[in-house]
Amino acid sequence: MDFPVFDIESTAAFEAMALEVFRFQFQNNQVYSRYCSLLGKELVDRIEDIPYLPISFFKTHQILSKPSNNKDVIFTSSGTTESVVSKHRVTDPLIYENSLDHSFKFQYGNYEDYVILALLPHYLERKGSSLVYMVQRWIEKSNDERSGFYLHNISELAQILKSLQQDDKKVILIGVTFALLQLAEQFPMSLPSTTIIETGGMKGMRKEIIKPELHRILKSAFNQVEIHSEYGMTELLSQAYANDGLHFETPEWMHVSARDTNDPLSTVPNGKTGGLNIIDLANYNSCSFIATQDLGKVYENGSFEVLGRFDHSDIRGCNLMAIN
Repeated sequence: MDFPVFDIESTAAFEAMALEVFRFQFQNNQVYSRYCSLLGKELVDRIEDIPYLPISFFKTHQILSKPSNNKDVIFTSSGTTESVVSKHRVTDPLIYENSLDHSFKFQYGNYEDYVILALLPHYLERKGSSLVYMVQRWIEKSNDERSGFYLHNISELAQILKSLQQDDKKVILIGVTFALLQLAEQFPMSLPSTTIIETGGMKGMRKEIIKPELHRILKSAFNQVEIHSEYGMTELLSQAYANDGLHFETPEWMHVSARDTNDPLSTVPNGKTGGLNIIDLANYNSCSFIATQDLGKVYENGSFEVLGRFDHSDIRGCNLMAIN
């Protein structure tokens, strides 16, 4: 299967496609349509005027632009037993798989050039993780029997990592922060053939640390390793990657901007801190225009940095609409 958004190669093509997707979702997504109408944004002819749906709506409403069917995959966010989690009903998983494949090729090249190792405890222990779905795809497409998931058996992972440094293939180790720190503390080694992709997340296991400190610890423990970062979420079907660990770059069908934290309908200049708004055109069947709860900075070249999250669980302006 192919999908037109993955053929975008210019800013003009992106903007034209974004407006087309907006019109489709305004007509077919009841929740998004009502939100836009309450803002007076029924007719939009500039990408700058497209409204962004607060991400918290995925916790309280079903966000669909196409009818549900028996091929649905439901992704859920992680959370405590007391918290309400986001639910993203993906009516066409093939679009997500296409997004994953195009993004991987854009960022890293061919799957089969790598052994893919995954250190994702907690994510593997629950259902509905879009991250696990993504990494499972990577592992299968790598077509290497040494690729695989690791839960708590990090000593076995350490042995495999060590042995793979003498191999012709490159290695990707993708993992959550607390598990990577545990590996670094218990099994420091030289990893000249390895790229570590950290996805964030202490999950209450450790005290939070800033990203530069995390990368310093990992580089100190794993001599010659490359440290990258991945940015993705349950409510999106695309990811951004930071080769330097800090400044994320998006594929051609994804765009990030920053809004004023006190006025969610206004933007802030490049380099200024604001709430991150994301256009993900792969999210065609749900909503492609999302106001996240992340704080960050967007730069002139389109890259962005994530600085943290809003102090309050609800973004200002979310209570504009109450839908029964």
